[in-house]
Amino acid sequence: MSKRNSQAAKTAARERLRAERERQAKKDKVRRQVIVGVSIVGVLAVAGGVGWAVMQASKPSAWEAAKTAKVVAPANTSGKNGTTVVIGEDSAKKTLELYEDPRCPICATFEQGVGKTIEKDVEDGKYKVKFVGASFLDGDSLDEGKIGNRGEGSKNALSALGAALNVSPEAFLQFKSALYSAEHHPEESDDKFKDDSALIEIANDVPELKGNAKFEKAVEDGTYDRWALEMSETFQKSGVQGTPTLKMDGKKLEAKFPDGQKGTPMTAEQFTKTIDAALKG
Repeated sequence: MSKRNSQAAKTAARERLRAERERQAKKDKVRRQVIVGVSIVGVLAVAGGVGWAVMQASKPSAWEAAKTAKVVAPANTSGKNGTTVVIGEDSAKKTLELYEDPRCPICATFEQGVGKTIEKDVEDGKYKVKFVGASFLDGDSLDEGKIGNRGEGSKNALSALGAALNVSPEAFLQFKSALYSAEHHPEESDDKFKDDSALIEIANDVPELKGNAKFEKAVEDGTYDRWALEMSETFQKSGVQGTPTLKMDGKKLEAKFPDGQKGTPMTAEQFTKTIDAALKG
């Protein structure tokens, strides 16, 4: 090979090497730009996620928000904020006050044993019944501003009962009976009633509520959430310490058991004997 050809080959090789280095340098630059871009997007995404999480954490819960919402009272109520719920014939001279928490297991036992007797007595005009709902099993202490330390089911069921009452007093009583039934009432530790879908499914047992779009919308929209809180506060101000509690003429009604103890009558027989004595008093 001549010296000239040898020199030309070396020059060509150097050019190829230089070109290859330039191409590699461009690739490396593009790769660095992509990595930086992705890193920036990642940082922004994390920052955005943190910001969203902070925003969500500072956003009040539905029940916290309900505390300042406008009170919408159901039909068939009276008194301040519609928290007086009295069902029965106007001609009935006396009123049975009934204090219950929807999640209360003893209330469920009471309703299963006595509920139908109360419904019949009210229908017959024997007495009126005044219902006062509670939500203390949710961990609520409304006078201290605490909402739902142990759940939401009692409040949510009260709100749904308000939606049923807006349909009719009969729908209210039948829905209350269904909520406390052996078929539907959960264990105290099970916050089943917090779910609107569970309440609507139970309401299918009530002819007036089954497929009732207006009732279902009120449950899902929380139309009577603030009313439920007001009702619960009425219970707290009543001085009643537990549920179920029965009162008439301002006096607590209790049955006397064979062992000499007194307590809420849990059977129809005990209840009728206790209520008849109170009606005579």
